[in-house]
Amino acid sequence: MTLGWKLFIVFIAFCSILAVVIYFAFRERKLGRSLQEDDIRGQQASDARVLTVIFSSIFGGMLLTV
Repeated sequence: MTLGWKLFIVFIAFCSILAVVIYFAFRERKLGRSLQEDDIRGQQASDARVLTVIFSSIFGGMLLTV
């Protein structure tokens, strides 16, 4: 396998990780809008889920570079 193909695979993997994060963030934002404004625990749980996906994708990206 040439270096170009390896770079292409890494690029596709990076784009797929980015797409999952963007999809999940927008989905969670839409669900968060349906929560009532006084539902602090629900809003915090929603924020925690988004942050979990973002930070786990950071680690996934780091593993991808290896």
